[in-house]
Amino acid sequence: MPTSPSDPKKNGMKPADAEPFRVLLQALRARLRGDVSQLTESALRKTRSEASGDLSSMPIHMADIGSDNYEQEFTLNMLAAEEGTLHLIQEALARIESGVYGACVECGGRIKKPRLHAIPYTPLCIDCANQRERV
Repeated sequence: MPTSPSDPKKNGMKPADAEPFRVLLQALRARLRGDVSQLTESALRKTRSEASGDLSSMPIHMADIGSDNYEQEFTLNMLAAEEGTLHLIQEALARIESGVYGACVECGGRIKKPRLHAIPYTPLCIDCANQRERV
């Protein structure tokens, strides 16, 4: 565990170094927003029986209801995960604006570039991320 937090401004990236990450994060945000829109439409679409015009309360087969419920629950879980990622992307873009992108939000240390290339929206250095996972 880090002993004392260092100055995030000092360990943040220079604007020129952060620019490629800004472009990457904006592209990722745009793609995820499209995915979220699609998932929302999918979660709200009619069930098979409603789509076929059968509005009776008795389905043809109970497995159809189970399948519809599973698909809707799966879609809603994916939607929640993607919304969380969108939130992290927004926070990363805000860190770029404030000049602290690349600095760990917990310890203030520098996040290594390979980690940022793998997960550009990560707010934590690898040590702090590992520490959180152990808890």
